[in-house]
Amino acid sequence: MSNVNPMGRSPLAVPTPPKGVEIADYPTYLEAQKAVDYLSDHQFPVQLVTIVGVDLKMVERVTGRLSYPRVALAGAASGAWFGLFVGLLLSLFSPGTTLFETVLPALLIGAGFGMLFGVISYSFTGGRRDFTSTSQIVAGRYSVLCAEEEAGRARQMLADLAQGRPAGTHDTP
Repeated sequence: MSNVNPMGRSPLAVPTPPKGVEIADYPTYLEAQKAVDYLSDHQFPVQLVTIVGVDLKMVERVTGRLSYPRVALAGAASGAWFGLFVGLLLSLFSPGTTLFETVLPALLIGAGFGMLFGVISYSFTGGRRDFTSTSQIVAGRYSVLCAEEEAGRARQMLADLAQGRPAGTHDTP
């Protein structure tokens, strides 16, 4: 059986564990990215390299408190955007009317309904979640893996990077 999707375009993206030998370990993604970029800059076949986030954590950062005025304002703003869109569409298909005659009422009606729906939906939460937040997945560390056949060379190149030497230059005894 082939790995081609029903449309016959490309293989299905099936999650697979990373393969390779660990050649370096970094506390931040930017450091791991810098290491792979260094390998790329020195003509290493980076398609053999994988960055793996280890010790994953979901971090939710609280960004503010919710209140009826804040919910009403946010609802009005999103409703106004929708009203603006509808008003512009109506103005395109309403010959003989000015932009002011169609867009402004649609914008105001959209803001009103957005505010109403925002306040009603917030009231149904019963105060169970009175804050806003953003979430992201972060790793405790980042491992750089490489295919086994090129791992030694990649490890040496990254050692050169750590010591501030150009790739391929080694101390002679």
